Amino acid sequence: MRKYILRKVGIYLLTFWAAVTLNWALPRFMPGDPVLLMVARMGAQDPQHLVALQGFFENIFGLDVPIWRQYLNYWAALLQGDLGISIWMFPTPVTTVILRALPFTLGLMIPSILLSWLVGNKIGALAARNKVLDNTILPMGYILTGMPFMWIGMLLAWLFGIALGWFPIAGGFSFLMQPNWSWAFIGSLFRHWVLPFMSLFLVQLGGWAIGMRNLVIYELEADYSIYLDSLGAPRGLIRRYAFRNAVLPQVTGLALQLGTVIAGSVGVEIVFAYPGLGTLMFSAINNQDFFLLQGIMLFVVIGVLIANFFVDILYIVLDPRTRTGLTGGSK
Repeated sequence: MRKYILRKVGIYLLTFWAAVTLNWALPRFMPGDPVLLMVARMGAQDPQHLVALQGFFENIFGLDVPIWRQYLNYWAALLQGDLGISIWMFPTPVTTVILRALPFTLGLMIPSILLSWLVGNKIGALAARNKVLDNTILPMGYILTGMPFMWIGMLLAWLFGIALGWFPIAGGFSFLMQPNWSWAFIGSLFRHWVLPFMSLFLVQLGGWAIGMRNLVIYELEADYSIYLDSLGAPRGLIRRYAFRNAVLPQVTGLALQLGTVIAGSVGVEIVFAYPGLGTLMFSAINNQDFFLLQGIMLFVVIGVLIANFFVDILYIVLDPRTRTGLTGGSK
């Protein structure tokens, strides 16, 4: 078990290095000069003044040294927890900008992932044993899982935001309020959270329900289920075994789903102008902010790697066969 965890840590560290290297390199292949764009926004007209400002800010951002030196400087700063200064929101540090938006994204991601997984697996397991429910869940599941996050977000915004007027369709809280710990502000946060959350939850729910329904049916028709049934074992016991075996691939799917959900949350946040990392990333791309874009992607990479690592460990806990293999069980 210990060797397995150490090997996994090594693999994840290698993956982290490769992801961070790509994260550093890709923004620099984007067309345009972010410093020149920043200086142009400052309204400098005199060419000499423009050149002087450009050189000044290139020095501040460390862009006046060879590219290989920029790479080494990036790692040196990263290991000290320094993600640089935002070009778009100069002189605010990237870490400060990200930490303002991170709670909004986590508040969407974590509940939508976990609740859709739990509810979808439960509904799928019930549908595998109930023909009426199956005839309802299966078509709805295919419809939901085939919807893009952004498209269902726009439908929900139109229906519940514009047509019915139940929920606001933009922002993370009322534009008339300042963040505080009052119940009025918390209520505003919740009302602005509902539609983005439902957009992510519904699309994921359909996929989990279909997957679990098919897996449970497969397990109920497996040889061990038929054998237990022939021995007169209670149907409830057989179903519990079938569910435990069927949920294992769903745990693996949970790890794989994390990356796609993050991509979907970007679109949903843009649709609802939700002040999370997705909207921040869109602004960073539009303003060619290397450092902010790198910082956001770094948080995404770290989050996905940590989540996948814990899912790997959880798989060992859930599957006794895996533990037997790791401890060198009898053959």
